[in-house]
Amino acid sequence: LLAVAPSGGALVGVDVAETYVHAEVFDLGLDVLSRAEAELRPGDRAPATVVARVADTVRSAVERAAVPPERVLGVGVSMPGVVDRAGGVSVYASNWDWHRVPLRELLAEHLPYRLHLDNPLRACTLAELWFGAARGREDAVVVNLGTGVGAGLALGGDLYRGTTNSAGEWGHTTLVPDGRRCHCGGRGCVEAYVGAPGIMRTLRDHAPHSPLLHPDDQTATIAALAAAHATGDATATAVVDRTAQLLGTAVADLVNLLDPEVVVLSSWVSAKLGPALLPALRAAVAGRALPRPRAAAEIVLCPLRANPVSLGAAAFA
Repeated sequence: LLAVAPSGGALVGVDVAETYVHAEVFDLGLDVLSRAEAELRPGDRAPATVVARVADTVRSAVERAAVPPERVLGVGVSMPGVVDRAGGVSVYASNWDWHRVPLRELLAEHLPYRLHLDNPLRACTLAELWFGAARGREDAVVVNLGTGVGAGLALGGDLYRGTTNSAGEWGHTTLVPDGRRCHCGGRGCVEAYVGAPGIMRTLRDHAPHSPLLHPDDQTATIAALAAAHATGDATATAVVDRTAQLLGTAVADLVNLLDPEVVVLSSWVSAKLGPALLPALRAAVAGRALPRPRAAAEIVLCPLRANPVSLGAAAFA
């Protein structure tokens, strides 16, 4: 009998990643009204630079939506790494070497909106719980594959955050003892093998002079791998199969540990390379997970048309 009036206001969801800032304006039905995006280059890691890029992108998205600023009810901002959402602080972002950055305070100097900070693991998981593959499920894992890697957790139908909002840093668990050096300072982390830079490293190790490798462009390299894999290219097939085996090993641990109903592959690497990874990934999990939790866990790609991080960030707002 009652429903939210979509035109009653607007919400903004912002996905801040290591290589881009993506903002979307939503009505109160969480349908997209407009989008804006800006690039973050490897040198654009200073807090003041990132904050300015986020503010410019939000302003651009709001202008494109033709929404009066006073109608914007809140802005959700997803930041990579560990975030103190109550204090609005980026506690630690390994890829930028950030420590205790008062992000909400800095953003408030540029944006006159209510600001809600969290990280992409929580944002992706909330989007899947409300609108995606985890809707109606009690226990779900959302594997976030991008430049960084993590696992968003929903247990008993609710987000699981842990004591310090740090739960899900699965990307910094050990996959290969004494393996590759990770941005976090450790060795052999999951992220060092199945994040975008890790996949590029696998390609470089397999074929140092491959035309698929774009040394300074993660997005172009992952897209080239996906396109070449679709044609049966031997190098792309070898790299995708190796990545799927490593990812499957790590996902099998999540299946054994958490016994989820569904594992969802999300974020931009999954969007581009997921269809190529999925068959070998499922096979790797089937070969390593225990029979009972393996049989219960469905492994799928994110079905959402909207950017899941932006959608989840707007849902927080």
